[in-house]
Amino acid sequence: MSLFNYIKRKLKKKSIKKTFKEYGYEIKDFLVSPLGHIQYAQWLHPLEKPKKISIENINFYKSITTKNSFIIDVGAHTGDTTIPMSLAVGKRGKVLAIEPNPYVFKILKKNTELNPQLTTIIPECFAVTEKEGAFIFNYSDASFCNGGFLSQIQKKEHKHNYTLEVKGKNLHNYLNQKYTTELQKLSLIKIDAEGYDKEILKTIPDILNTYKPALMVECYRYLDRDERSDLFDTLSNHGYLIFSIENFESLETLKEIKREDMMHKKHFEILALHQTKKDHYKFLN
Repeated sequence: MSLFNYIKRKLKKKSIKKTFKEYGYEIKDFLVSPLGHIQYAQWLHPLEKPKKISIENINFYKSITTKNSFIIDVGAHTGDTTIPMSLAVGKRGKVLAIEPNPYVFKILKKNTELNPQLTTIIPECFAVTEKEGAFIFNYSDASFCNGGFLSQIQKKEHKHNYTLEVKGKNLHNYLNQKYTTELQKLSLIKIDAEGYDKEILKTIPDILNTYKPALMVECYRYLDRDERSDLFDTLSNHGYLIFSIENFESLETLKEIKREDMMHKKHFEILALHQTKKDHYKFLN
């Protein structure tokens, strides 16, 4: 690439980040054996990476859930994790997909409408917060591709300078009002909240202690040592074994981590499995 073209691309990206535009979607079709053709609405935001649906990713979720069970996807974005999760638990299973960003939610909602013969997905547009109300989230660009409740982490130089007001709800109250039956089948909670993951976990202690679902969270790049320790302790104190995930298409790369390990990697994904259910997960034996 010539220097001229490099500079041109950098300037274009800078312009995109500073200019608001509402982007649509393009329907992608994936042939996933043995399920057949799976459709996915790819968001056309230029900063959004292309997504794919693979049988390996679906089998990953099958390994940590059970057929016909209930999954909660917090920070579902456009549904790139929601769809394979739903395919893993089957049509009689259910995925609650929660996304606070109204611009992204439109794409998520479209994805929940695709593949109706194979999936059951309920989309909800709100942020998971301790208290009910309106909250300001920070995003990395003017069209709100990536972001979260970044005012709640210690580091303020997070380069997410565009703000968006979102609606917040307490997850514990919401689930006990609407999903008491489904909670009996809860197998997985996934949280992708840009560093706010541990605070979300702190709002649902009774659910973690009662149902002991598998947990997928992230150790966000901007968390400091105290915040990383707090995330580890929040999981460990609820009886969870903590693993890092390198590949969402294989469980062979799982590595159990201790508190000090949390400090060495800038950003990584976590799979937490309750120690009382260790024998339930065949790949651990």
